[in-house]
Amino acid sequence: MSMNVELQTLTAEGLRQFQALRADAVSAVTERFFATHGSAYVRFGPRGREACREDMAFHLEFLRPVLEFGLPQPMVDYLLWLASVLRARAIPTEHLAQSLDWLGQFFEGRIGGTDGAVVVAALRAARMKFLEAGTAAQAPLKSPDPWVEAAEFEAALLAGNQREALAIVSRCIDSAQTLLDVELHVIQPALYRIGAKWQANQVSVAQEHLATAIAQSVMTVGLLQSPAPSPIDKRVLLACVEGNNHAVGLRMVADAFLLAGWDVQYLGANVPTGALVGHAVEWKPDLVGLSVSFAQQLPAVKAVIAALIERLGDARPAVMIGGLAINRFDRLAQWSARMGSAPTRGRPLSKPPESSAVGSQACHDGDCPRAGAAARGGGGDTG
Repeated sequence: MSMNVELQTLTAEGLRQFQALRADAVSAVTERFFATHGSAYVRFGPRGREACREDMAFHLEFLRPVLEFGLPQPMVDYLLWLASVLRARAIPTEHLAQSLDWLGQFFEGRIGGTDGAVVVAALRAARMKFLEAGTAAQAPLKSPDPWVEAAEFEAALLAGNQREALAIVSRCIDSAQTLLDVELHVIQPALYRIGAKWQANQVSVAQEHLATAIAQSVMTVGLLQSPAPSPIDKRVLLACVEGNNHAVGLRMVADAFLLAGWDVQYLGANVPTGALVGHAVEWKPDLVGLSVSFAQQLPAVKAVIAALIERLGDARPAVMIGGLAINRFDRLAQWSARMGSAPTRGRPLSKPPESSAVGSQACHDGDCPRAGAAARGGGGDTG
């Protein structure tokens, strides 16, 4: 489903007001929800109210980038994802649209003028497109064509069989396949499938956490089994921005750079902005790679780039931005290209490794938007 609608955005003061009111909005709409529909959720006990609060908080988390960038599609995709998770767990979905109406009424009464109208318009646009989509499935995550070993690797992950998972990867490498090809055609498709199965309530939270852990350990062994490249005297610093806990895809990017001869420092998930920038200033990489899973993490990207400019000026490294949010939405990709392209002056780079893993981190490795409603029937980490 595509949405080319571009909405008005909040002023800086409007955004400040929105952020300050978020907690009150969550409380008010949750109480209204249970006063109106509480009998439908008695079976969930006290956890039901807590889960509803979590859902409302996630609504507003996904609303923020709509208000900042004017693009509603990421929020619509979140709502479709949440609806599919709820349906798979026999949890009512008919009140999702109503919750958006009530959030709009809350903000309309507290943020005046144009900014209040912007918030209401954003919620109405997301609601309209969500209802128009009905039960249409969200477009699946795209990955390179899976090899036959992908199904075997998936089965090993779900069984918690680390030895078998490692044996599958080792056989591929022994047959002259590169680790990058194995990651793209075996590991990535398997993790995508497991994420889809969690979403459909076919695997447990424990299974998908275990799958991620095994995949990461197998990738480490695969890297050790790969031929050492010739160094090219270039440095790359890779990190998931603050708030992004999805790191397996970025780890594949790190492997791609390592095997292309780059000196790589991989900081992993959810790196605080100050720590990331401080390390870049100290280590002086030629390239900084930032991973963004959801549109609401883009302000963290802006903060990192602004801090690099402030600290290093024209000596700052080039910046590469990738991740699920960038891959799924063309407008966000265009924005990231503008944000990341400016620092390339005066520091020519060797071409980054040619691998579709570069910048392609996907939501398959933990802490996807963990809707409170989903937590009633399980939780999702690879989806």
